[in-house]
Amino acid sequence: MSITAERRTALIGEYATKPGDTGSPEVQVAILSERIRNLTEHLKTHAKDFHSRRGLLMMVGQRRGLLDYLKRKDSRRYETLIERLGLRR
Repeated sequence: MSITAERRTALIGEYATKPGDTGSPEVQVAILSERIRNLTEHLKTHAKDFHSRRGLLMMVGQRRGLLDYLKRKDSRRYETLIERLGLRR
């Protein structure tokens, strides 16, 4: 359900705004989106895993908060991020 260290490093390299960037909203949202995708696949086969479902809902809320923050601070970065990640909004 969690992502590997190699995948995390690849996401950081892909979404970093500058070298050495690991904590920008773009990187955080990309990592959360990957974890959400993995957990969604897990829940398709384990429909009664309610503990994981709660974790999924918490991650979705955290990602929403980061996206709202980014939209408030810089709408251009927000638009490009959701386009790159393929999110609906």
